[in-house]
Amino acid sequence: MPSSTSLTGFVATAVVLLLIPGPGVLYIVARSLSQGQRAGLVSVLGLSAGALVHVTAATAGLSAILLTSAAAFDVVKALGAGYLIYLGMRTLFARRPPDGVEVSPPRSSYRLFTDGVVVSVLNPKIAVFFLAFLPQFVEPSRGPVPQQVLLLGLIYVVLALLTDSAYALLAGSLRHWLGGRVIQGPLPRYTSGVLYVGLGVSTALTGRRQ
Repeated sequence: MPSSTSLTGFVATAVVLLLIPGPGVLYIVARSLSQGQRAGLVSVLGLSAGALVHVTAATAGLSAILLTSAAAFDVVKALGAGYLIYLGMRTLFARRPPDGVEVSPPRSSYRLFTDGVVVSVLNPKIAVFFLAFLPQFVEPSRGPVPQQVLLLGLIYVVLALLTDSAYALLAGSLRHWLGGRVIQGPLPRYTSGVLYVGLGVSTALTGRRQ
């Protein structure tokens, strides 16, 4: 187990990184704006579940494949980018109801959770991040490296769950505050759709540099 000094440094660094809005936060905000706080929180759970897959891969050393194999990295990147762009286009071109009042197409909790898992698992930047970030706080002299990586990864996921949930609640509150015709109009749909497409393009342009 890492020393208390390493753990403290890890937690402090992780919190700072998590508070800086990134692709995951934008995804959660888009979900919360389109369907409310509950949808955002379910999406957070999905992203966290997907992050656990990356933690497991980092612990087993499988994430190194994404750094050493250009083909593997490009396949994961293409799948992740394509899925995000699909979500964005689906949102942007959703059929308008006959009464002219636009409401973003609702997603069931299962679909929200599944989408979050898929988006997280197919994000190669997360795998590269875990492989590059976690080892900096590992102390080989204090025990097996895989166990320390697993512990740090789990701590990071828990912290991400808390900070991402805060963003979901804030975005959901903003949705509630706007209310009325703004929420029933095209703004949430366009905002969510553009965010998804933007995230997809960002993923597609991700390089393999460490």
